[in-house]
Amino acid sequence: MDLRIFTEPQQGASYDTLLTVAKATEDLGFDAFFRSDHYLRMGSVDGLPGPTDAWITLAGLARETKRIRLGTLMTAGTFRLPGVLAIQVAQVDQMSGGRVELGLGAGWFEEEHKAYGIPFPKEKFARLEEQLAIVTGLWATEAGQTFSYDGTYYQLTDSPALPKPAQRKVPVLIGGHGATRTPRLTAQYADEFNIPFASVEDTERQFGRVRDAAEKAGRAADDLVYSNALVVCVGKDDAEVARRAAALGREVEELKANGLAGSPAEVVDKIGRYAAVGSSRIYLQVMDLDDLDHLELISSQVQSQLS
Repeated sequence: MDLRIFTEPQQGASYDTLLTVAKATEDLGFDAFFRSDHYLRMGSVDGLPGPTDAWITLAGLARETKRIRLGTLMTAGTFRLPGVLAIQVAQVDQMSGGRVELGLGAGWFEEEHKAYGIPFPKEKFARLEEQLAIVTGLWATEAGQTFSYDGTYYQLTDSPALPKPAQRKVPVLIGGHGATRTPRLTAQYADEFNIPFASVEDTERQFGRVRDAAEKAGRAADDLVYSNALVVCVGKDDAEVARRAAALGREVEELKANGLAGSPAEVVDKIGRYAAVGSSRIYLQVMDLDDLDHLELISSQVQSQLS
């Protein structure tokens, strides 16, 4: 079971804070550092000092880390033109020495689009499908060849399809709860399927849909990585769990029901339940980015039991 650290910087984090967490992620033996791609806080937090851009952040971290994978859950397709996104991700992959992964979604948070003047189209999922075709098509085009695309929303003519990523293939992540279109797109374009904030039962059901879609597309279902994203709140004892839950503004029992919360033994047991339905990777949503002791506890008492 791979454990990855997943952050939500729109809730309030500077680049320096993210760098500190990314370095701790690397030093403590976690597999990867991922971040959301949002420009506006959610809920009652103040979000200070303000948003950081996902790919600018990852470019900086690419030069400041050496081992961990770096990526997004999920880049909003509404934020960037697909050709520009392909260039950005390829460049950050080069800067990292081939450690980048792209999670790409349709975009959903209308308020942040209004706040920063970003168009919020109705046809988001259809656009996402074209974006996936373009980004992966540009990367797959052989050097010296050109790439063209004539879609409903995007048209590319004789693109040189440069630059190329450092990796032969940048892993692409698709995620969500959709019953039909999401599994189909995953089967066609993704290397990994991620389901966010889902129960074990819902996870098993959605993994089954994705596996079925892969087989219908003529692809081995086991070619894909299957993963979860879950909030994490671990403590040495009940008092520490309660303190960390309070810092998140959530109740312990709710966190235990909907995430990975409790003692290290409780969390290891719950992770085992996800592993039993096919998950091999978990993105631990860490909300209090100043609590590095939390990461150390997870590394020493949870991750150590899963290795």
